[in-house]
Amino acid sequence: QVQLVESGGGSVQAGGTLRLSCAHSGVTIDRYDMGWFRQAPGKEREGVATINILRVTPYADSVKGRFTISQDSAKNTLYLQMNSLKPEDTAMYYCAAGSRRPRSRWWLLSPTDFSYWGQGTQVTVSS
Repeated sequence: QVQLVESGGGSVQAGGTLRLSCAHSGVTIDRYDMGWFRQAPGKEREGVATINILRVTPYADSVKGRFTISQDSAKNTLYLQMNSLKPEDTAMYYCAAGSRRPRSRWWLLSPTDFSYWGQGTQVTVSS
């Protein structure tokens, strides 16, 4: 049984930092791809960053150079380090896991490739 529990969200001013954590069970990086997604009010859910067994880490163009995804297998935890936050980063952030994707889909950051989802953690960035 896969369980994903996010934490670390909050309210920060523009330029600030947050680190999101996703404690997971029933998931191993050798069998699953994992990722972070976000959804702002009135918008579709979008991919932020994903990671796979080869440690390939595609990012959305909007967060490249500011966000870093990482995985600590010993702690069964996925992280998203978010630096230089902007008001447009405000959204509910979700951790997700799914079966390993073919290479052709790695950079799509598509939510449809992921079957398991956490409950989300809110990030609010004020200007």
